[in-house]
Amino acid sequence: MTPANSPAPDSPLPTASALAKARDFRLRMAVIDCETDAALDRTRDRHGRTVHADAAAAARAHRDKAALEAYTTHLAPHAEALLDAARLALDELPPARHLTGWRAVLDDLASSAADICRGLDRPAAPGSPAERAQHAALWPHLTAWADHSPIASNLADQRDGQHHKAPLTDKEQQQWTDRARAAQTRGALELTESWYAADGQPITLAYLVEDDDSTVVALRGDPGVPGWQVIGHFAHEYEAGKALPAPAPPGVLRSDISRFNRPASAPELSLQDLIRDVVEGHSAGDASNALLGAVQRGYAAGPMVRLQELLETSSQFASALETVQGRQIAARLSALGWQIEFITREVEEAAEDLGATVAVLPPHRTPVLRTRPRPAVDTTPPAPPLRASMTARHR
Repeated sequence: MTPANSPAPDSPLPTASALAKARDFRLRMAVIDCETDAALDRTRDRHGRTVHADAAAAARAHRDKAALEAYTTHLAPHAEALLDAARLALDELPPARHLTGWRAVLDDLASSAADICRGLDRPAAPGSPAERAQHAALWPHLTAWADHSPIASNLADQRDGQHHKAPLTDKEQQQWTDRARAAQTRGALELTESWYAADGQPITLAYLVEDDDSTVVALRGDPGVPGWQVIGHFAHEYEAGKALPAPAPPGVLRSDISRFNRPASAPELSLQDLIRDVVEGHSAGDASNALLGAVQRGYAAGPMVRLQELLETSSQFASALETVQGRQIAARLSALGWQIEFITREVEEAAEDLGATVAVLPPHRTPVLRTRPRPAVDTTPPAPPLRASMTARHR
């Protein structure tokens, strides 16, 4: 493995089967991740705390070993050629904001592949603690490939692919753009799908509805602001997909997040548990503690605090879309987050006041028995009352 930026002149380009193997590795890693999550769930209590540490360690060791075997089977023979083809494709792209980041990803993948190869060349004794440690050390490199190999595969796949040429003349493009803008004004331009091409060009598919007839059109630019243009019209979406540039791997909200290396979730109480605590409680303190659990902050934050975090994170996501509508929705979500923060403080104050009442439910709120007690299995049921004879009733 040569982690240099330029591929070797005689290095083979990946075949379709090699690209398929790279995708198979990511799919296999997703399966391993799901199986590991299920195994780890069995080692935790109902609040998410690990109560079987040995079983959890065994599940992670099995995960590490299965991931290394998947890499050896699917990616090891093709990683170098895949990266070489991706770099060649990257060099042919016009300048764009994301290319520097993609080049860094390819360099990091090459470094990870080299580390994995060194581990495969010097395996530890099977089943030994040293093997577990070695597999655990390789896990971050394996997840790097699982997380980011789609960028390399996408570039390599487009290496010899089609290059989009506008099917419309300047006059036709202006005519179709005017028709689409008029349809947007009257609410007859239905957006269906959006992606970025590898050169950074934003593309959106939409249905242009006119006189009960619809045409698939492709837009370039942000449909939420003036300046976008129609770059093609098609009979259906499949035809558009063949003619337009292929989608590039989408971006991420936070660059340091990995689906395969999630931090352990903090223990938390569900709203259902808190509601049950109130229903089953007897004193004001019971209800107060449940309310305080909903607004608790910090490591084991309550549901209301988590809801505010969800709104804030979703606001960041909407803003990161870098569209006019995204920024507008981000502002709405941010305002909702402030409202939840205000309500959270009000709930906290009300909970403290409720706890300060030092009261219990009055005894006249007597529980009602929902089922009648049954006789024991070995007992004889009581005899029914004697019925008066017909003669006696007519006396």
